[in-house]
Amino acid sequence: MSEIKSEYPRPQMQRENWQSLDGEWNCAFIKGNLSTSIDGVDCDLKIRVPYSPESDLSGVKRTTLPDEVLIYKKTFTRLEEDKIALLHFGAVDYECKVYINNQEVGGHIGGYTSFEIDITPYLQEKNEIVVCVVDPTDTQHISRGKQKTKHGGIWYTPTSGIWQSVWLEYLPKRYIKSLKITPDYDNSKVCICAVINDNSKDFTIITEDGKQYSSTDGEVEITLDNPIAWTPENPHLYYFKVACGEDVVDSYFAMRKFSVGKREDGKPCFMLNNQPYFMTGLLDQGYWADGLYTAPSDEALIYDIQLAKDCGFNTLRKHIKVEPMRWYYHCDRLGMIVWQDFVNGGGKYKKSAILILPNIGIKIKDDNYGFYARKDEQGRRLYYQEMDEVVAGLYNCPCIALWTPFNEGWGQFDSLKTCEYLRSLDNTRLIDHASGWSDQGGEYRSIHKYFVPFRMPKKEKRPVILTEFGGYSLSLKGHTYSKKTFGYAIYKSKDKLMNAITNLWQKEIIPAKEQGLCASIYTQLSDVQDETNGIVTYDRQVVKVDINLMRELNEKLNR
Repeated sequence: MSEIKSEYPRPQMQRENWQSLDGEWNCAFIKGNLSTSIDGVDCDLKIRVPYSPESDLSGVKRTTLPDEVLIYKKTFTRLEEDKIALLHFGAVDYECKVYINNQEVGGHIGGYTSFEIDITPYLQEKNEIVVCVVDPTDTQHISRGKQKTKHGGIWYTPTSGIWQSVWLEYLPKRYIKSLKITPDYDNSKVCICAVINDNSKDFTIITEDGKQYSSTDGEVEITLDNPIAWTPENPHLYYFKVACGEDVVDSYFAMRKFSVGKREDGKPCFMLNNQPYFMTGLLDQGYWADGLYTAPSDEALIYDIQLAKDCGFNTLRKHIKVEPMRWYYHCDRLGMIVWQDFVNGGGKYKKSAILILPNIGIKIKDDNYGFYARKDEQGRRLYYQEMDEVVAGLYNCPCIALWTPFNEGWGQFDSLKTCEYLRSLDNTRLIDHASGWSDQGGEYRSIHKYFVPFRMPKKEKRPVILTEFGGYSLSLKGHTYSKKTFGYAIYKSKDKLMNAITNLWQKEIIPAKEQGLCASIYTQLSDVQDETNGIVTYDRQVVKVDINLMRELNEKLNR
């Protein structure tokens, strides 16, 4: 009960009886849509799941075009009879239908959230699974992040199809569908709610020390004696089991609280466990040279997080992407605070809304849907649907401190109403309503600053957070995606880059922290395709900064 087994895709709902469907599948690309008949289609290409066909690791290296259907096929043997079989998908980009033995069993819309399907009635001893996927990328008003059909600069190669793990679980007739875990730091309590598939309310919690707590109303409240607080410096996790008849899952929680308070000098600040805490972080876009959206291994996920920690950073801003659950587990256990962005969508990227007017002081209300490329009503509805799914999927992760609904005005709309809705889903975390600009008067003043020095804004009573800055570029021959170099300042050697970062911290960030800055996010963790402004190269082979010096600079921010 003291650890989560390696590679299990959903660490806060771990079961013993599961079957991975990752590995080699067959696939094909045909013209059409999800209504197009696939009868007689030969899936003669091999693809390695869970890597998108655009990636090297998939073995395909081909983009799924907006007018195509990507078809997956795989055969598998049923391992358990007289059990319910749940088929899980970590994420499939963008819309899919799933077939078992030529019968449609379900589907999903949205490329960043998980879903599951009960396939029990359709199973035989030998089975064929078919997944049909369409991905409009930037040709429709859908959430797509940095994906673009014509990539380059800050836009990256599209990722289509299955890009997170696929697995089966074999369950008893009565089983646990989901958990909701809410720590109450101030009262040394944790509330654990369980949803059972038959709507019953009784289950049992078994803690690490063998204590048992039974529920008759769907929830258990546990009071802890002298609880150990979770911090990046001491990321203590409490492991426990949930038993519901024959079904048993392993999970964990942490005792921590994120809030806003005041420093000794009266200035507003972010608080961790009721103590002022400066969040110094990196923008993390979660791209890999060989796997694109999907890390080549569990060790690769760990490497990025540990590198950030070794450099003295305590926060990663997960930038307009949602990671597999194992990434959040590693942040939980290693001690890394996460700011979680929601994924951008909407119409065509408009420079007037995103780059020009906000930076010359002209503010446009974000109920002007046309200005922010959000006229499409269905796209706005899907945004909220995806928000529901993202929050439900990540609610239990101790590491997540802050949600970011919108970034730099990309597809921004009704941000203050959106924050109210988000708060109704999760009132335990901070919310940065509009990161960068297009400020609508949310709880924090969120600033992006490139090219010119950062100075604390005068007469600002709200907490001030520097949510992007830096972006200093160093292109290293033999470790780049292309001959192009993108960054906000260009340097020719590691020494010159490190000198520039040192000056940036000493002349801007550390003084701003003393004046009241609450948090800072440097751009960025790794190079991404044409962007060469990471602290590590895209292939993760060369760290560009002096790790020890970087740690010393960050340590000055929390003294």
